[in-house]
Amino acid sequence: MEIVSTLRSEVNIEETWDLTPLFESNEAFYDSLEKTGAEVKAFNQQYKGTLTDSETVEAMLEDYAALSERLDRLGNYASLNLSVDQTNAESQKLYGKFSSAYGDIASNLSFIDSELLALDAEKLEEIKNKSKQFKRYLEKLVKRKPHQLHPEVEKALAAFSSTFHAPYGLYDATKMLDIDFGTFEAHGQDIPMNYVSFEGELEVDADTEMRRNAFRKFSDTLKKYENTTAKTYDMVVQQEKTESKLRGYDSVIDFLLDRQEVSRELYNRQIDLIMTELAPHMRRYAKLLQKTNHLETMRFEDLKISLDESFEPHITVEESQEYIEKALSVMGDDYMQLIDDAYNNRYIDFVQNKGKSTGAFCASPYSTNPFILISWTSKMTEVFVLAHELGHAGHFNLANKNQNIFDAESSLYFVEAPSTMNEMLMANYLLQESDDPRFKRWVIASIISRTYYHNFVTHLLEAAYQREVYNQVDAGENLTAALLNDIKKKVISDFWGDAVDITEGAELTWMRQPHYYMGLYPYTYSAGLTIATLMSKRIKEEGHPAVNDWIEVLKAGGSKPPVELAKMAGIDLTTDAALKETITFIGSLVDELEQLTAEIDE
Repeated sequence: MEIVSTLRSEVNIEETWDLTPLFESNEAFYDSLEKTGAEVKAFNQQYKGTLTDSETVEAMLEDYAALSERLDRLGNYASLNLSVDQTNAESQKLYGKFSSAYGDIASNLSFIDSELLALDAEKLEEIKNKSKQFKRYLEKLVKRKPHQLHPEVEKALAAFSSTFHAPYGLYDATKMLDIDFGTFEAHGQDIPMNYVSFEGELEVDADTEMRRNAFRKFSDTLKKYENTTAKTYDMVVQQEKTESKLRGYDSVIDFLLDRQEVSRELYNRQIDLIMTELAPHMRRYAKLLQKTNHLETMRFEDLKISLDESFEPHITVEESQEYIEKALSVMGDDYMQLIDDAYNNRYIDFVQNKGKSTGAFCASPYSTNPFILISWTSKMTEVFVLAHELGHAGHFNLANKNQNIFDAESSLYFVEAPSTMNEMLMANYLLQESDDPRFKRWVIASIISRTYYHNFVTHLLEAAYQREVYNQVDAGENLTAALLNDIKKKVISDFWGDAVDITEGAELTWMRQPHYYMGLYPYTYSAGLTIATLMSKRIKEEGHPAVNDWIEVLKAGGSKPPVELAKMAGIDLTTDAALKETITFIGSLVDELEQLTAEIDE
């Protein structure tokens, strides 16, 4: 297996994304950054100390929206350039320049919320009710009033924003630039490995010796960095703990959930119910993996293998477009236009090159097209990944067109619903296309391994781990590698029971996830997939009326809290019924896999 050593300068430009809709060049970026900084200072001088009446506040928020749009472009350009090649010195400089400037910019803008929240409650309510464009922004501000700090404290916190984000940069640099995995031995050969090759190919390799030896080398190498990574992570959670205490929250969890407009009850239910009720279904799935792959023991590092490796379709980028367009055509012409544009106008970065970020993501700047990162290996499962990211693109494309910049982005609790919904539409389409038992089994196994295992299990186990981490921090603990390893091992052991041997090194998977630097993000995948499962079922049964409802939800962006967005789609999240229905559906998929496997084995 070859390590990706291709330089970014050597790849086919037609398979890369085109960032010129953001800025024509780095020089244009630097020029805009300088001008924006000056405009922010002028904005501060114009409005600071004047926010006492509805007319002034409305005018200020209009100007603030325009500045926010510019900052959004700048931030995305800086981060997207770095994400495709973290070894590039110019991209590092560009990102650093933006991060440094942003602290000063945020400090100069901090007066907005401080002054508005300094108004008495009656006056602020009056301004909110009179607002024509920014009622939702002001409504969320009113809810924050009990936790607002003195204006000078808010200004100081804003000035330190780049410092507070520094641990994630340190984590990413360590992960992508410093860790050297070298080679491992399998079948008498020395095989090179890095993060991308392990996560993209080796951990799902059908060859047991290859996969397990790669995992051993990968884990042993991670182990050397566990203390540095734990200290980096501790910096993040201690900063969150300090801010939560300053703002008067009882716990870090309450502080982080408040931003998502989600109750503690809903958060806990999402984790607890899946840990207890989904586990039996997934243990059956693990046993089925063990059977079809003829493994004497089922180990942790075997959980991501295919149910039937000999039936793993490979497709080209061009073929993926055809599959996705057919599967998502039910979403309507406007939605499909975005899909066509994404492929034809270079919204997607497909290539593999040295220094490129792992995984896949979609960035959706408010005033331009979306940008999708993926490292294409021609596996059919990547069609699900692309459908997922295009779900984010479609969501924010519609939200950005129908909401102001403050109302476009939905709560983290809801944000994974549109993406996982597309995965379900893809699965439904593929199942309709063939009666071949092996193909049907492959599709259902892909739904479980790619969609449900990844979103309902991997991220759920992250969430259960993360909740215990914050409980420890709330109790006054500092994070150490030993503590994090113990927490992670207990979570995965409790979930898998005696169906899976938890190999030494499995506890180190906490070192691999960037989600922990993004607040309470991991649990939202299962929340989004709950909504997506029930919505895809509605679309399958009702057709266009359900699609029309969903399109209206996507257009709503963040103009409503997540529970209300789900209600627009006909889904009630206030009880455990939706979650239980989704878990039952996953169980039915495992049932079908067992039946198909028995049929194929006859």
